[in-house]
Amino acid sequence: MTTGPPLLNDLPAEGRHRLLQLAAETSFQAGRRIFEEGRRADRFWIIRTGAVDLDLHVPGRRAVVVEKLGPGELLGWSWLFPPHLWHLGAEAVSPVTAFEFDAVAVRDLCDDDPVFGLAFTRAVAQLIAHRLTSARTRLLDMYGPSGAGGPGL
Repeated sequence: MTTGPPLLNDLPAEGRHRLLQLAAETSFQAGRRIFEEGRRADRFWIIRTGAVDLDLHVPGRRAVVVEKLGPGELLGWSWLFPPHLWHLGAEAVSPVTAFEFDAVAVRDLCDDDPVFGLAFTRAVAQLIAHRLTSARTRLLDMYGPSGAGGPGL
């Protein structure tokens, strides 16, 4: 059985090993802004401990939290797709430790090892699809008719 962050579990073993060699350990204090919506996305993290809020800028109001991430989860995917700008902002809501990855180095790894690159891109795409489905359900629960977020959509 493979252990580690869920994102990494289905990756080819050699590629996973090469990816983890690119990881640097980092930490963020509670309240620290990790990245801002619209700015250059040049890295990503896999959270080891703590929690991070993903938020969306709303003109004339405070940022709206759209999701909370915790241990084992990927923080940031905008680095993978041009134009490499953050779609959301992120803030540590508790002390966070994480593995940090340089986006260019990981994209180069994906290009150099197409089998790993396809597996990694698919894993990130599945994560994005899951998060979009979760966001849709939350929006339907908040704004849709009673029961709109349930099965059968």
